[in-house]
Amino acid sequence: MPTYTRLTDEHIAQLTAMLDPERVSVKAADLDQHSRDQSFHEAHLPEAVIWPESTEEVSRVLRFANANLIPVTAWGAGTSLEGNSLAVYGGIVMDFSRMNRILNVRAEDFQVDVQPGLTRLELNKALQRYGLFFTPEPGANASIGGMIANNASGIKTIKYGATKDNVLRLEVVQANGDVLHVGTRARKDSSGYDLLHLFVGSEGTLGLVTEATLKLEPLPANYSATLAAFRAIEPAIQTVVDIVGAGLEPSALEFVDTETIRALRLDKGLDLVEAPTLIVEFNGTSDSEGLVSAQAICEQNGAINFRAASGLEERNRLWEARHHTYESLLRQHPGKAQQIVDVCVPISRYPEIVLYANDVLTEHGLLGYKFGHAGDGNLHINIIHEPDSAADIERVQAAYALIVERAIDLEGTATGEHGVGIGKRKFIVRQHGQALNVMRQIKDLLDPNGILNPGKIFLE
Repeated sequence: MPTYTRLTDEHIAQLTAMLDPERVSVKAADLDQHSRDQSFHEAHLPEAVIWPESTEEVSRVLRFANANLIPVTAWGAGTSLEGNSLAVYGGIVMDFSRMNRILNVRAEDFQVDVQPGLTRLELNKALQRYGLFFTPEPGANASIGGMIANNASGIKTIKYGATKDNVLRLEVVQANGDVLHVGTRARKDSSGYDLLHLFVGSEGTLGLVTEATLKLEPLPANYSATLAAFRAIEPAIQTVVDIVGAGLEPSALEFVDTETIRALRLDKGLDLVEAPTLIVEFNGTSDSEGLVSAQAICEQNGAINFRAASGLEERNRLWEARHHTYESLLRQHPGKAQQIVDVCVPISRYPEIVLYANDVLTEHGLLGYKFGHAGDGNLHINIIHEPDSAADIERVQAAYALIVERAIDLEGTATGEHGVGIGKRKFIVRQHGQALNVMRQIKDLLDPNGILNPGKIFLE
C-alpha cells in the first residue's frame, strides 16, 4: 500500500485556489458529516471536503492529488451500506452534490444525460413530464454517481435489470486527471473492450464519473401489486421459483419474512397478515393475465391470504414501507445496531439460502429480518444486536460469515447490490480466486499511485 501524504496548510491553499474558499472545508462539522455512511462500519475522518462543480475542476484536483499522493474518495448521498464512501486513509472527500444537474433529456431516444450528484428521486420527478423514468430502484434516495459506482439495483431488477443494464455512456476522470468517454448512445456496441462496464461497479477505485447517459423506460400505464401470505417460508420461496419459471415476467417479486411484516405493520400501520409474504407486481397492458396466473401458482403452493393493493395510493404506500424497512427496524429496536447482509444466488438456489440463513440465525440465537428481491435471487438480512457487546458482535459476525460463504458455495455472490466496500473484501478472495489478481492489475494500471478510494475491494 502506498504511503500517503497528509494534507498541509499549503495543500489546502492550493485546493482553495483551484475551487474557491466556500467549496473547500476543513471544518470539524463537515469532516464529521462525511466520516460515516449508513453502514455499520466505524467512522473515518477525511482531512478535507471539497465540492467540485465541473469535470474540469475534478480533473485539476485529481491531477494535484495524484502528484502529491493524496487519497481521494468520492461522495454521493452517503447512503452506502458497506462503507464504500468512507475515507479510510483520510485525504480528500470529493462531494458531488453540486454537480447535480440534468444536462439533456433525449425523450425521443429514451435517454437522459446527467451529472453524478443528482439523486434518483430528483431525476424521476423531473422525468415524469416526459412520461419516462430511470428504472433501478434501490430503497435509498442514492445519487446517480453512487448507483453507478456500486451497480445498484432494487425491486425492479427482475424486469429492467440493474444499473449496469441502464447506463449507455460515461464521462470518467482518471486518477491522473485525464478525461475518458466510454460507451455510446447506441443501444448496442461491439467495438472493442467493454470499458463502460469496467467502471460500473468499481466503487470509485478506477476513476470518477462526472457525466452519464442513462437509458429510460416509459412510465407504466397500469400497476397491479399483490400480496400473498404463506404459513411457512418454504412454500413462499418455492412460489418465487415457480412464478419466474412460468415466464410471467413480474416487474417486482419481493420476499418478506414474518418478522419484517410485523415490523412494517407496527411501524407503518399497514393491514398485513403476519406470515411469510410475497409482494408481486405487474405493469403494462397484460398485467391482469399475469396476476391471475400468479394467484393460481400461489394457491397451488398453499397461500393462506392473497389480496391486491387496491389503487395506486395503497400500492405506493406499500412500496414506500418496503423501501423504509431499515428505518422501521431502527424504530422497533432503539439503541440497537443492525448488521446488514446482502447476498445473491441463482434463482433455483434461493429457497436453500433463505432456509439456511434462517437456521444459522436460530443456531446463533440471533434476531434477523429476512427480505429481498427474490425474483433475482437477492436476499437481505438485517441482524439486530447490541452495539457495545463483544459477545453479540462475535455471534453476529460468525453467522454473517456462514451465510455469505454459503451463498458463494451456491455459485452466487457475496454482494448482490451493496458492493464490496470494506466489509466484503475477505469474501471476494474466495469468490473470485485468481480473477482477483487480474482486478488488481487493472487497478494498478489505471491508478498506479492507489489514490482512488483506497481500502476498498482489495485486502491490503
